[in-house]
Amino acid sequence: MEVTAYWSGGYRCRIPVRQFELLADEPEEVAGGTDTGPTPTELLLASLASCFVMALAHVAGRRRVELPPDLAVTAVGDYAGPRFGGLRVEVRSSHPREQLEPLLERAAALCYVSNTLRGAPAVEYLMVPG
Repeated sequence: MEVTAYWSGGYRCRIPVRQFELLADEPEEVAGGTDTGPTPTELLLASLASCFVMALAHVAGRRRVELPPDLAVTAVGDYAGPRFGGLRVEVRSSHPREQLEPLLERAAALCYVSNTLRGAPAVEYLMVPG
């Protein structure tokens, strides 16, 4: 799997993903930002929250647990310099806690984004022919 971001000037970029196009930018208070899309760190948190909610829905479905439509997952990042020093995944739902809480560990084990962040993969930076 790969995704490419194309620079559009300033801090803005467009990110085509299959038939979709995402935009990323910085807020106006950041020099050069035009606030036309979420920041890269917001996209990272969105990836974590969306992946975890999908993993939780998958686990619930396999165990025949019907989730209410108010299920929400929030990913919180605590800045520590130019990185997140910690991440927290918060699950909210009207579903009884004692039925939903046991699903969290299994969902965490299936969540690709959670697993990737926990495993801290090596990141390589290199130039390739254009």
